[in-house]
Amino acid sequence: MTPYETVIGLETHVQLATASKAFCGDRNAFGAEPNTNISPVSLGYPGTLPFLNERQVEFAVKLGLALGCQINRRSTFDRKNYSYADLPKGYQITQDEHPICIGGALPLRLSSAEEPSRNIQLHHIHMEEDAGKSIHAEGETGSRVDLNRAGTPLLEIVTEPDLRSAEEVDAFMSGMRQLVRWLGISDGNMEEGSLRCDVNVSVRPHGQSNYGTRCEIKNMNSMRFARRAIAYETERQVALLQAGQSVVQQTRQFDPETGTTAALRTKEDAHDYRYFPDPDLPPVVLTEAFIEQLRSEIGTLPWEAYDRLIALGLDADDAALISEDRTRYETFLRYAEASPAVPELAKLWVNRVLPLTQDAEPGLEPGGFHALQALIAEGRVSAANAASRLLPDLLERPGDPEARASELGLIQNTDTDFLTGIAREVVAANPQQVTAYRKGKKGLIGFFMGEVMKKSQGAAEPKETQALLRTLLEDNG
Repeated sequence: MTPYETVIGLETHVQLATASKAFCGDRNAFGAEPNTNISPVSLGYPGTLPFLNERQVEFAVKLGLALGCQINRRSTFDRKNYSYADLPKGYQITQDEHPICIGGALPLRLSSAEEPSRNIQLHHIHMEEDAGKSIHAEGETGSRVDLNRAGTPLLEIVTEPDLRSAEEVDAFMSGMRQLVRWLGISDGNMEEGSLRCDVNVSVRPHGQSNYGTRCEIKNMNSMRFARRAIAYETERQVALLQAGQSVVQQTRQFDPETGTTAALRTKEDAHDYRYFPDPDLPPVVLTEAFIEQLRSEIGTLPWEAYDRLIALGLDADDAALISEDRTRYETFLRYAEASPAVPELAKLWVNRVLPLTQDAEPGLEPGGFHALQALIAEGRVSAANAASRLLPDLLERPGDPEARASELGLIQNTDTDFLTGIAREVVAANPQQVTAYRKGKKGLIGFFMGEVMKKSQGAAEPKETQALLRTLLEDNG
């Protein structure tokens, strides 16, 4: 084990799914032709004034309530000043002194069973606008700028330096993506830049309470790249310290081709951005009624949904998959309320229903699933036939499960005379296998079962059939 501990803090940026941009009426949409969703306001032309997008405020409060933040009843906007080609105004409208949400935490559920779940503490959440996008096309010497993204409403979620590994970062970002989708405030698509993070990495000797010097890796929009960047940056900083050198506070970028990070610039501090209150935007003042209305719209949260499914008897993998999406969870819960065996329903749901319906509402009503499960529990249809043949047919052509099972020839026959007759025929037709069985090759019971199923066209009830076969095969009289 390395004598150093990795310490990580995240600045997660969530693009919000509002119809218009943060401080003007420009269309907020991904994939438009470059420089078409722009206007004099988003371009910062002289004489233009910004105005607040109320939906951005609603989404910020919803996220803050879901994460247990303190909601500031009075928050303000500031200007963050820096010069870059994709920032047309020369400053970014953000919140510095008085952000909308303070504190809070995201419950972290790690995939490894050996590591317990825990809460990742947040410092704050603030509202701001996005910058444009610089395009560096292969084979071109210069760069082009697309300002469609300039002014897109963002929430920045700033954690405490509370994460300790790339795996925890992965789990945090996955949990945040699930939450913003669950709340309906963002599509959370990392590949489109709707969810991305800046990763602040430092190292310190195990047991030391003081933090080391941090370096920020900008704009990670792929968790695979983030894991590689954190691993490299940790090794780089440890190597510097072990060589007796110091870590310099920097902003760095990750190169996916080499798997390395490289310095972009010396890391700025807050005073470098010359923050000051935005003179064109008044404070955001929230009423208790406004906050309580949004609280009432949140409902069950993803981790609460997971816990409820576990309480219903689902295993961890099924509970995680079903609670991944709000509509999926709520649909399953409605069917579970009518189910005689919820864990078994979950297996059908995960293995058969979701792949066939792609999260669309199943045509078969909850009562139909209840009847299907009853057929399995009573041994009238085998679980294998129910899953592979009967359920797919019912999802395509909803109807009565018992009638459809009869139509498909899937009803298992439990009539003793019928089963005994077929079993006797199979035993009589295979004397060599009977002799081998009686000499100790008990695994041949599978051969005899297969022969019975062939003769009965799959209608023989397995448990009773196997018991009959064992009785006949072990009778040497």
